[in-house]
Amino acid sequence: MINFEHKEAYDVEDLRRIVRILRAPGGCPWDQVQTHESIRRNFIEEAYEVAEAIDEGNPAHLKEELGDVLLQVLFHASIEEDAGRFDLDDVADRTVRVTVPLIAAAFASGLAVLVLLLVLPT
Repeated sequence: MINFEHKEAYDVEDLRRIVRILRAPGGCPWDQVQTHESIRRNFIEEAYEVAEAIDEGNPAHLKEELGDVLLQVLFHASIEEDAGRFDLDDVADRTVRVTVPLIAAAFASGLAVLVLLLVLPT
């Protein structure tokens, strides 16, 4: 049994810790042997379930399904971290490095202003 602290609310670090516990020696034998390939279909299924929740317009269902996708992302990053190739922070770093120039370009081109004008109520 995992000794995990009870809290009023959990965050991404808690979920990250659960994945580490499951994949660590003494954790869950099933989780320890998974590969990107063995859980690939799970990731795809969860992504489709997010799309379904969006189509339903159901925020509670969307929150649930986004959590399932987040777990998949954490799990795949954990596999890479165990292999010494990269970790979740490296994924976030790469994403920020790609996103920041796009945001800057959008603001510089006035695209952000146009988007705000189209989205904001008059």
